[in-house]
Amino acid sequence: MSDVTIQVRENGPLKVTGPITILDAKGVPFELPPGTSVVLCRCGHSKNQPFCDVTHRDVGFEADDAAPRAT
Repeated sequence: MSDVTIQVRENGPLKVTGPITILDAKGVPFELPPGTSVVLCRCGHSKNQPFCDVTHRDVGFEADDAAPRAT
């Protein structure tokens, strides 16, 4: 089985790499763009939901992304 990786991009989308299926609320799969990864919107403003269309840059999306560090 292949690994799936989700990378949080600074003030941007989630980059998902690996074999995935994305289903809508009715269980119908989205047609995924070609390639081995997809980028999913976090800002909520993409006109191509659930995929990122880089609108986060225009709306000034900022997120607190840092993973907590063990002390």
